[in-house]
Amino acid sequence: MTDTSTPPGQPEPSNFSSTEDVLASQAAMDGNSLSKVQAELAELQAKSADLADQYLRAKAEAENARRRAEDEIAKARRFAVEAFAESLLPVADSLEAGLLIKDASTEQIREGAEATLRQLLAALERNKVAGINPAAGTRFDPHQHQAISVVPSDLEANSVVTVLQKGYAIAERVLRPALVTVSAPK
Repeated sequence: MTDTSTPPGQPEPSNFSSTEDVLASQAAMDGNSLSKVQAELAELQAKSADLADQYLRAKAEAENARRRAEDEIAKARRFAVEAFAESLLPVADSLEAGLLIKDASTEQIREGAEATLRQLLAALERNKVAGINPAAGTRFDPHQHQAISVVPSDLEANSVVTVLQKGYAIAERVLRPALVTVSAPK
């Protein structure tokens, strides 16, 4: 028994009068398939080109955002120093004014120095610079204090006895530790 069925999508051979008609029909079908594949290829190429364009635009935008951020950081650093320097200008003015007075008494010089110190401390405070000046008996903290010597004392061991020089911190970051003497173990 012979199989008279034809593959799916192929025309029935009984509908054609000659072999040339069959070949012509197959060529037409192959042409339709080819044009469909070509249309799909063109569509995919267009999508690929569009995605490549979107990728390049996104990459350029990310690079521009990075550059803008770097510029803003650099400006913030410059202007932060500028604001700090600006807050110190009145201190410099006061010192210069004090030096211009030729016949100042010791009391006037002292008053001027105290007023200038208050200006300086206010400028430091405005810029978040805080003094580290531990009271006697405070527990020694190596992150904020620098021990210059160990001295005998009635205080608990490893306690601050005296402050030789104040320390300073800015926003909880130590700029300079306080120079202290520390009590010796008993």
